[in-house]
Amino acid sequence: MFTVEQINEAHGKVKSGADFPAYIQDIKKLGVSYYETFVSDGHTEFYGANNYKTASPAKFEPLSIAGTCEKEQFKADLKEHQQGKTDYPTFVRISANLGIEKWAVSIQQMTCTYYDKSGNEILVENIPH
Repeated sequence: MFTVEQINEAHGKVKSGADFPAYIQDIKKLGVSYYETFVSDGHTEFYGANNYKTASPAKFEPLSIAGTCEKEQFKADLKEHQQGKTDYPTFVRISANLGIEKWAVSIQQMTCTYYDKSGNEILVENIPH
């Protein structure tokens, strides 16, 4: 099974949102089938075959997640991030300020779903292959 170190190595190649599709392909090869990233502290829980699960430690000091989600502004800021206009730490801070609690990536479905604090789906995106 995969390790957090292997995932971190793949993630080290990501400089902006524009690099995300290649990252997904890299971790798919490792055996990751699904993961959730939590905006509050940046930790991620990774899942693989046979109920395998591992998690990365917190990546930064806890952030407060806004209670109200600003969906349209989040969509605009996400688009800018995907175009490489913001780095990952900036995108995480923006997400927290706009009420995004986490995102979940399904490798099988090739989707990334963003959620607010109430567990509502805010946006489901298809990941380019």
